[in-house]
Amino acid sequence: MTYPIRPISEAEWHAYTNVLSEGFGWQPPPQQLERWRKATEFDRTLAVFDGDLIVATTGIHSFTMTIPGGTLPVAGVTSVAVLASHRRRGLLTSIMLRQLADIRERGEAVAALYASEAAIYGRFGYGEAANELRVRIPKLASAFVRHAPSDPSIRLRVVKPAEVRADLERLFETVSGERPGLYARNGDFWDGVLADEEFDQQGNGPLRCVLAEDSGGVRGYALFRIKSTWGDNGAPDGELRLHELYATDPAARAALWRSVLDRDLVTTTVAAMPVDDPITQWVADSRQLNARWGDELYIRLVEVDRALASRAYSAPVNVVIEVEDQVCPWNARRWRLTADTSGAECKPVEEEPDLTVPVTALGGAYLGGGSLGGQLAAGLLREHTQGTVQSLATAMSWTPKPWAGLVF
Repeated sequence: MTYPIRPISEAEWHAYTNVLSEGFGWQPPPQQLERWRKATEFDRTLAVFDGDLIVATTGIHSFTMTIPGGTLPVAGVTSVAVLASHRRRGLLTSIMLRQLADIRERGEAVAALYASEAAIYGRFGYGEAANELRVRIPKLASAFVRHAPSDPSIRLRVVKPAEVRADLERLFETVSGERPGLYARNGDFWDGVLADEEFDQQGNGPLRCVLAEDSGGVRGYALFRIKSTWGDNGAPDGELRLHELYATDPAARAALWRSVLDRDLVTTTVAAMPVDDPITQWVADSRQLNARWGDELYIRLVEVDRALASRAYSAPVNVVIEVEDQVCPWNARRWRLTADTSGAECKPVEEEPDLTVPVTALGGAYLGGGSLGGQLAAGLLREHTQGTVQSLATAMSWTPKPWAGLVF
């Protein structure tokens, strides 16, 4: 039996979201659905139909994402779901393959997604490209090292987030080009970041904001909520949940971290952050971070040659890569990557390969945070010329480490 696949119309929006509600086990309030609808690019949705019934979905946000050395148009894959009644019929495979073909036709060399289930997307060529730390920092053990940066010209100002939206947008735009994985936010995404209805709060109180600024303007901001609780003995036991903290310089970032860690009536700060966030260096007793590692962003090279030629490299490399890609057969061949710190070129060749690598591994390394050496040690790629993996891994490495920060 065949199931047609096509983009939905706006009239089919509720049928589309019903599949997502079933697939993810939640039902957003009407206001949240409306925000979601406004952010939806209907021409980039796809739905699988069984007669008149939508039974599987996916969609794309058109992003400009930071990659090593610059920015690139990236297809942000989202809203992937299949009705429980239609599992095991190949619908997920069909819709993901159609989507990858559409992405290629649109001219985007890279796709990105957040995985609700980490085991699913490797079979479609997505590699784990960014990780994050999830920390629980107790206030009483959060002292900084003595030489942590400080600047007496910095002033902290408590503000209503919605009232300083323009400042937040400008600050984020200023810093978003520094870290691979961060992507430009349009107005609809900022609506979501600053949304503060009761259902957005989830029992954690209103969205709060602290600005770090000086006479020249805003140098950073922190967005957070506070879950106010009290212990059995009447002592305060509040939990601060940090949503975002961005700054233009280390001193402003340190001042903002101290502001949230020292908040009155709060005993614990909870946050998710890049694996190399400076807070990991500032807390004097690093064990008090109580850090837990987790996967974050996944990357798929839709067109290997254009993707590899579009990013910058940290060191010279000249290598023939045999790419294994059963999903996008146009990638499955040998490519010579020649790159140094001034630019890169990736061309098809018929030469003997220096290494054979699954496309997932290249996706995982693309933003500079992957572990090609670890995959070699695990037997997940094959090195034919000794030293090739180390050379390629060094060239593709990047500082800072990748992180997208805002789930799409």
